[in-house]
Amino acid sequence: MRKLIVVLLVAVLVVILWLMKPDGSNSDRLVIGVSLLNLSNEFIVDIREAMEAKAAELDVTLIVTDAERSAEKQIQQIESFITRRVDAIILNPCEVEASSPAVDKAIAAGIPVVNVNSETRSEPTAFVGSRDEESAEIAIKYIAERLGGRGRLLMMTGYPGQAAEIKRTEGARAALRNYPDLKLIAEQTANWSREEGMALMENWLQAYRDGIDAVFAQNDEMGLGALNALLSAGVKDRIVLVSVDAIADALAAVKEGRLDATVFQNARGQAATALETAVKIVRGQPYEKTVLIPFELVTRQNVDRYITQP
Repeated sequence: MRKLIVVLLVAVLVVILWLMKPDGSNSDRLVIGVSLLNLSNEFIVDIREAMEAKAAELDVTLIVTDAERSAEKQIQQIESFITRRVDAIILNPCEVEASSPAVDKAIAAGIPVVNVNSETRSEPTAFVGSRDEESAEIAIKYIAERLGGRGRLLMMTGYPGQAAEIKRTEGARAALRNYPDLKLIAEQTANWSREEGMALMENWLQAYRDGIDAVFAQNDEMGLGALNALLSAGVKDRIVLVSVDAIADALAAVKEGRLDATVFQNARGQAATALETAVKIVRGQPYEKTVLIPFELVTRQNVDRYITQP
């Protein structure tokens, strides 16, 4: 009889632990797991901070992890979220293909997935981001207008295999068809990194010397690295430089006239909308399956409007 009582008590304890939330409570407060691409990137940090602010507003618990640009690590994080029985997952994918199993595993476990900022081959429950081709189209148009439709262009690409890198490259190539005298003479990855962007620009300056009229960097981190190299070489005045994201350092560089332009990507809007969407899905409320927030060109003429944004 005593043994039976012990078995029953253990069974009750297991049920109680199963019903408890991953944060150790059994309240109705939602718990959402978040896996972010790389928290050494200022744009991704902006996403995290905005998401945390929105979570406080909505009374939601976030479990935020850093995939450190590793799809394998990202899959492990999603597996951990599944084990912890979070209510929903927000995924900022490392790669289109390699991060897809993370989506598949969560959906199979009955946990909704909202992809934010970047895409996977596997279809999530919802997607919140921007049309990455548009950022490249805006950048190329600006460069073409500055150069009168004629010149030699270099393009720094992002982390290979990530959706933003793929689509910004496609968008740039498509846009260049409108400007047959604007020639793309080289493209190479700098892996979204300021340090790698600077090193690549230094190599390009040696390789092409006076044969560079413009540089399109697919994000601000690489663009700011390129800017440092151009300034050190004393040639920035004759080269048009445009990048993407409108992070704080890039906005400051535009305001000071060092960076010609950046293309604003609304990190805070994406983050807040992704979290709101996840909450709606869990609560069975109507939601938009795809939300695309437009990109915007930022130059010295309108930069103050973006610097003063909360």
